[in-house]
Amino acid sequence: MTEGLPRPVRALIGVRVINQLGAYVMSFLAVLAGPGLASAALAVFGVAALASRWAGGVLLDRLAPRAVVVLGLASTGAALLVLAAAHGPARTLGAVALVGLAFELCEPATQEALARAAPPGRHGDVYGLLGTSLVAAGAAGGLLAAVLLPLGARWLAVVDAATCFAAAAVALAFLPREPVRPPVRDAAWRPPARLVRLTVAGTAFAVGYLAVVMYMPLVLLQRGAPAWLPGLALTGAAVLAPLTGRLGRRALARLPHERVLALGTGLLAAAALVLAVGRAVPLTVAVYLAWAVADSVLQGRWQALIASIAPEPERPRWFAFFGSSWGVAQPAVPGLAALAGGAMPVAAAAFLLVPPILRGTPGRKAGSGDPVVPAPGERPVSEAVAGPS
Repeated sequence: MTEGLPRPVRALIGVRVINQLGAYVMSFLAVLAGPGLASAALAVFGVAALASRWAGGVLLDRLAPRAVVVLGLASTGAALLVLAAAHGPARTLGAVALVGLAFELCEPATQEALARAAPPGRHGDVYGLLGTSLVAAGAAGGLLAAVLLPLGARWLAVVDAATCFAAAAVALAFLPREPVRPPVRDAAWRPPARLVRLTVAGTAFAVGYLAVVMYMPLVLLQRGAPAWLPGLALTGAAVLAPLTGRLGRRALARLPHERVLALGTGLLAAAALVLAVGRAVPLTVAVYLAWAVADSVLQGRWQALIASIAPEPERPRWFAFFGSSWGVAQPAVPGLAALAGGAMPVAAAAFLLVPPILRGTPGRKAGSGDPVVPAPGERPVSEAVAGPS
């Protein structure tokens, strides 16, 4: 799947896959914190992660992507060990805040490094490959979760920390050294209207996605599933995603990113509605797997869209600004779930908002997902590659 891609792309994807083998924070944070503290922990994590995302963007003005990736992974590992050792509400929430403050540091650096290294016209392939590779790594991670969760959720944090440290070491050894590029010095920089609209759409998508990912293990346990089933369900989704994602990208390669995202979120909304009304454990697992299949087709679409339209000197700011959609969504989801009486109705409503917002975003009428008119600093692309080689 990585043949023909530059070495920096392969190395960075490898780093993130190692980290993903133990990445359980979002999915099991509610379980680790316990029912009485779950909403507060998720909200604290979300606020801290939003600050972390912006801090990661600021660091890119001063450090090369490799340094930011290593710093983010190592600090996340240290914070996870603090979380694993924390007892009591105050210490647990403090540890959750530390994890959140480190958790997103490396995301803008990852997206920017891939945008720099991707061959012309292959942003969709590169970001899609990253997304499906992370989901595939979650297959092994889900098996670990199935084994470790019956022993206690704190073991998940310990394993997650170990993968963070391992990924940081690999990044330090194999990611290329790059000079720090001069940042945009325009103090009056404002996000363009298209970026704002895409970020609003991305925020709605993130609310729906996180409502499912954050609460699915808890929902299964509340509906009577055995302790090993949430991890096994995550594994099943991870096994399906690489195949269905690749087939989906090939089938939809000539459609613009915005159209695929609109169609895909419609399917995600339908699945979330069924998850909201269904109560049987087998139905919940089956519909969640269908949801994961639809989501796999969207892997990398948002990032590829931003990479293909952002002016190169401003690209770190575009990634940081757009990435704030996830930071806004994380603290919002617990409160919205409490108001709605459940996370799945929130997911369905949020997904339904995405298509009308995207319809107001100018995009390509035909051909590949890249725009017809390239942004400043971008080479024109006549046709996207159908899928990962």
